Amino acid sequence: MLQKTVLLLALVTQVLMLENGLLRTPPMGWLAWERFRCNIDCDHDPKNCISERLFMEMADRLAQDGWRDLGYVYINIDDCWIGGRDAKGRLLPDPKRFPHGIAFLADYAHSLGLKLGIYEDLGKMTCMGYPGTTLDKVELDAETFAEWKIDMLKLDGCFSTAKERAHGYPKMSAALNATGRPIAFACSWPAYEGGLPPKVNYTLIANICNLWRNYDDIQDSWKSVLSILDWFVKHQDILQPAAGPGHWNDPDMLLIGNFGLSFEESRAQMALWTVLAAPLFMSTDLRTISPQNIDILQNPLVIKIHQDPLGIQGRRIFKSKSQIEVFKRPLSNGASALVFFSRRTDMPYRFHSSLLELNFPESKEYEGQNVFTGDVIRGLKSETNFTVIINPSGVVMWYLYPMRTQE
Repeated sequence: MLQKTVLLLALVTQVLMLENGLLRTPPMGWLAWERFRCNIDCDHDPKNCISERLFMEMADRLAQDGWRDLGYVYINIDDCWIGGRDAKGRLLPDPKRFPHGIAFLADYAHSLGLKLGIYEDLGKMTCMGYPGTTLDKVELDAETFAEWKIDMLKLDGCFSTAKERAHGYPKMSAALNATGRPIAFACSWPAYEGGLPPKVNYTLIANICNLWRNYDDIQDSWKSVLSILDWFVKHQDILQPAAGPGHWNDPDMLLIGNFGLSFEESRAQMALWTVLAAPLFMSTDLRTISPQNIDILQNPLVIKIHQDPLGIQGRRIFKSKSQIEVFKRPLSNGASALVFFSRRTDMPYRFHSSLLELNFPESKEYEGQNVFTGDVIRGLKSETNFTVIINPSGVVMWYLYPMRTQE
């Protein structure tokens, strides 16, 4: 019995040692994949190919255009950067597209007050066919990333088996921590196992990964956004408890500023991803993004809600026959974020409700703000009926906090 207890304690200690203290609020930054994919044609498309030039130019925009100061600090490389391995098995960047190496890029990002993320794949190959991280290369690759001063690793799962993933993701987490460098760990593990128990143990994964992909890759369309949202809502009882400071569900990148979303849909994705406490990784061309989309992504009250230190993932609390849904995220100091979301496609809809109907406490009075319009909300009592007008495929987002009672 004593032997079993010692073994159990050893296993528990090993799991707890995987905690790295990072990402106490959901990360924010920029990720190459959705907008730039695997464009490696630098001869014909030098401004948009996966190269050090692209990442340096995006880093400049993050630093100079207000993004960094709002919290968008990660600039993350995705697939298609690898040139091979050297004689000792160490990863090498493509020498033509990254002539100065990855450590150079990390130094450049750090000089601007940013953090650099990188991509690999737990398998023989990455999803696009570049050299992957096999189980025997996990420690070596972790050491390489640390030497390059990488700040986040996204580890994909193409061309791996369930058994390899079960060994490889914990092994990489421990290897990253063993380097002594704080490297946030973004896992794709749950997505490759269907995202749900019993194949996915979120208690275990939350002790191994700082964030994780649960479901399908996002594509540049409203249909794709809705499919991901639907899956998250359907399984919110499983997903919500798994999220919290240091470990986050990841419904994938923000599409805002690309080609597939309207203005209303862009606001909706921003609001919904915020209430879900999702990582906010933009994947758009920051060199050409419109002022309208900048306003959505740089909304200071949205970001305040997103970065709330409680780190509670919100959930859908109401669904009407009129295709209106309400999401709520509890925030610090008794505050809340409410998102009124319309799936209608006909015309603006007048939605009538009260906070009491939305399960707020009785006999309370609230103040707050309409997040996107700036309109102030004063003296809203729990029992008071209110009306919000929600545009098709759009949202109204409120930040509410309880008024102090007069002594």
